[in-house]
Order: sequence, then C-alpha cells, then structure tokens
Amino acid sequence: MEIRRDVYLEQLKIRKGNGMIKIVTGIRRCGKSFLLFVLYKKYLLENGVDNEHIIEIALDGIENEELRDPKMCYQYIKDTMKDDRKYYLLLDEVQFMPRFEEVLNSLLRISNIDVYVTGSNSKFLSSDIVTEFRGRGDEIRIYPLSFAEFYDAYDGDYDDAWNEYMIYGGLPQVAQFSIERQKAEYLKNIFTNVYIKDVVERNKIQSVDEIGTLVDILASAIGAPTNPTKISKTFKSERGVHYSNKTISNHIDYLTEAFLISKADRYDIKGRKYVGANLKYYFSDVGLRNARLNFRQQEPTHIMENIVYNELLVRGYNVDVGIVDVFAKNSEGKRVHKQLEVDFVVNQSSQRYYIQVAYDMTTEKKQAQELNSLRNIPDSFKKIVIVNGTKKPWRNDEGFVIMGMKYFLLNADSLEF
Repeated sequence: MEIRRDVYLEQLKIRKGNGMIKIVTGIRRCGKSFLLFVLYKKYLLENGVDNEHIIEIALDGIENEELRDPKMCYQYIKDTMKDDRKYYLLLDEVQFMPRFEEVLNSLLRISNIDVYVTGSNSKFLSSDIVTEFRGRGDEIRIYPLSFAEFYDAYDGDYDDAWNEYMIYGGLPQVAQFSIERQKAEYLKNIFTNVYIKDVVERNKIQSVDEIGTLVDILASAIGAPTNPTKISKTFKSERGVHYSNKTISNHIDYLTEAFLISKADRYDIKGRKYVGANLKYYFSDVGLRNARLNFRQQEPTHIMENIVYNELLVRGYNVDVGIVDVFAKNSEGKRVHKQLEVDFVVNQSSQRYYIQVAYDMTTEKKQAQELNSLRNIPDSFKKIVIVNGTKKPWRNDEGFVIMGMKYFLLNADSLEF
C-alpha cells in the first residue's frame, strides 16, 4: 500500500533547483526515506530526470557504512557525476556521517547538483545547519501520518479509523499492519530499541532507567502542565531517586531534539508575554505514547488534545498554551484571582486563533468549563471549540465556532470557517 504524502511532496517540488540544501527532518520511521526515495524519485523520473542522474545514499544501511566517512562520501558523489547535466542527490540519515556539514558545504559549490538530505535529530539539523550553511539550508519538517493521510489509506469507515488512530497513531508502518497485536508489539519494540536507544547512545546517557521513567512520566502527563522541579520531586518521593532538575531538563531536551516529544510554551494572553514555568509536552505520535504506557492510560480528552496539537503543527502553525488571568468571587463573596487555560493559542503571520479541545460538552458544567476562558479573552480573534464527533461547524450565540473533530481533521482550511 502506497500512502500519499502530498503535503510534503509539494514542498519538495516547489524547492526543486532553488540552490539550497533541502533538509527533511522528523522522527525516525515517520516516512522521510519513503518521501525522498520513492515519492520524490518517482516525481523526478516522471518529469524527465533519468535514473543515472539520481544519486541515492542511505547512510543508516550497512551497505553504505564506508560512505559514512566524509571524504569517501564526497569523492563517491563526485565520481558518480559523469557529465554537466543536473544531478539529484538523495542522502538519507545524514547524521550518521561525522563532519557532514563540510561535505554539504562543499556540494553547495558544485553548480549542477541539487541536494536533499534527511535527518532524525534537530540538534544536528537545525542549529548546526543555520550556522554552517549561512542561510542556504531549507528545512522541511515531516510528521507521522496526519489523520487525513491515515484515513485516505484506511479500508473502513470514519469511526473505525478514528478509534484505531486514537490508539495506534500514525506511523506509516503501523498503518500497514492489519492485526492489532502486531501494531502494539511494533510500537513497543521501536520505542525501546530505536528511539530510546538512539537518544541514549547519541547523548552518552548513563542513567538509562531514569530516562525511561522520565518518558513514562511525560507520557502520563500529556496535556498537563509540568516542569523539571515537579518531576524531580516525583522521583524523590515515589522512587527514592535523586534526579536533578538540570539533568531532567537536559534529558527532556534530548527527547525533543530526537523529535519524540514537543514542548508547548505557556503564553499569558492578557499580559502578552510568555510564562516560563509549567510547560506542556506532547508526543509526536500518540501510538508511541500509548505503547510506552502499555496501552493502559487511554484518556480520550488528552489524546484528542495531542492529536489536535500535532495537526496544527503539520499545518504550519506556531502553537502555544494560553492562560487568562481573571478575578471572581468565591463562595464567601471574596474576590479571588484565578488562572484559566486556553488549550492552544495558534499563530501564523498576522492570523491568530484560540482553540479549546473538548471530548464532552453535553452538560452546562462542561460548557462553562470549556467556554469561560474564551469569554475572558479581551480581543476579537476567532475562538474555536473542537469537540469529539462528526458535527459540522456552527457558531453559538457568543460567536464561538464549534466543530467536530472529523471536520477539523479532514478539512485543511477548517479554521477559516
């Protein structure tokens, strides 16, 4: 089964021949190699590029182990280029090569080569590239399958697809499996033997058990504000282990650099400033998160929130968690300060949206809980509530847009309603 990745393929097409190094980043096993070596190569062949002018090197393969040597790799590429016509270099998992920046910088000086690389670690493929390439690196971030991509390839109705996606997520290989046990075992296996192993080896971590437990805590706490201090106290009180704030913070950074999790900053909407404490963390794939917890914590509200967060990133938005300070009277009639939360503050250029994610809004109490924070935002940007189900969007009496998850996920311009 060939799963289409049209969003990312289009991004490669418009960058073709732009004189920059196209850098495809994302978590391992999310489809970067398939995008380059299958979908993009097919596009090149269909548009007049012959196979001899496409150079493919997968550096994570044992057959190319010798090409991890930067000088040998550069010489191999040069020797493969037999004429002055345009060549297309597809270089996979470039972080396996020491000093890869020097190789790519050297390739930039060759006029008839168009370079595309993939990598699974943002520390190598963001900060270093910005520094080394002086603005000539063009990054394309790829994510696991969005629900729309998953549903397009799914053999079944929406409800079945949604239930499966909520449990097993959108890694392309998982979508190919038909047996639930196979999906679960694959996710648990790659979490330990690919993702955790990569992070431990790349960062020379000694305390493997500690970072494993840290991942479990973050997986349990998706959608909940937390910080290294709080996590450190949990380790000390529940496990009798001293795990310093600084080490925890570093380990969280390593997980982020490997694209396994993402940080959402907290933004004070009224004060128009970022609040440093109590960030939220989301997993790049909910199936991986669920597998890490052995599929035991299946809270639909938090999983929905994680899926919405990832979808907003796929669409290219900057996403923060919002807070709104309000004053209200308590049961004794005293004026007290409260801090209400807006699930997501979503920005793109001059556009902004405030989004609440609600699994259930059937009672007045739930409606008040979800809508009060939106009511206290002192500006006129669009306010949206995404609810579980298939409801088409509509506006309530206060002008808030209410829409079902199905509409939000399957319509790329759903926020424009």
